[in-house]
Amino acid sequence: MPAASVVRVAVCQATPCLFDSSRGVAVVEDWIHRAAAAGAQLVLLPEAFLPGYPRGIGFGMVVGSRSEEGRRLYRELWEASVDVPGPETARIASTCRECGIHVAVGVTERSDVGATLYCTLLLFGPDGALIWRHRKIKPTGSERLIWGEGDGSEIQVVATDLGQIGGLICWENYMPLPRVALYEGGVEIYLAPTADSRDTWQNTLGHIACEGRCFVLGCNQFVPRDAYPSHWRDLPEVQALPEIACRGGSAIYSPLGQTMIAPVYDREELLIADLNRDALVEARMDFDAVGHYSRPDLFRLHRSPPRY
Repeated sequence: MPAASVVRVAVCQATPCLFDSSRGVAVVEDWIHRAAAAGAQLVLLPEAFLPGYPRGIGFGMVVGSRSEEGRRLYRELWEASVDVPGPETARIASTCRECGIHVAVGVTERSDVGATLYCTLLLFGPDGALIWRHRKIKPTGSERLIWGEGDGSEIQVVATDLGQIGGLICWENYMPLPRVALYEGGVEIYLAPTADSRDTWQNTLGHIACEGRCFVLGCNQFVPRDAYPSHWRDLPEVQALPEIACRGGSAIYSPLGQTMIAPVYDREELLIADLNRDALVEARMDFDAVGHYSRPDLFRLHRSPPRY
């Protein structure tokens, strides 16, 4: 598919409407409009933006025991989560068509049956079509208590008129082999929504850009503690959070691992960058992870079929 030589992208470091997707989708629509007004052709919103990342919440679970209050909180999270397709995705699709823009957004997705949740990244085309869905294959730490594992079938790269788009969610990016799968797919614009606001996360984003010789868009939420609903703010776990529960750290990196837009902290922000696709070939002159700098006679990636 012919791709534009220069692509304008937007990264939204935004505050979610925690645990209220019906209100939260209006926030998504507003950021899409803001990105489109800035001339963006692709906009990325954070991991689990609908209905928000449940930072600090233990859901009453410890080894060998669960609490009734924790079950109630899980039910509230499930009720606030997103069906794919569903009313929230329909509204996002409509806004994509209205603005003529590609949109990638992280959601907590309800499964078709039962009560399993997935941490999912959705990519919509400018015609409103859902062109890619990726379920996180390995939730990190206590995330495994609330999110199931994706089967990995959608770790792939999508051809668009902006170039080859792919990505992974948060600490999936620490897993070398999924990264290799994206490199083998020819990823050019790498999406890396996260909930990690540590300074060390920037090392990961820069490394992926340099290793994959691709543009990397890092995106995180900005969440003050008072963004939690009032009855959640009373939880000791939430009260123990710092005043700024998540400080952000959204950034954009070039195919040589150089900072195009430095990480932004402690506020909402719309990051805009123009990606010159000529830089992709120039960066791969001396290093191409799955091309002239690979040894497929020694090492190959074997992908197992989906488990379910």
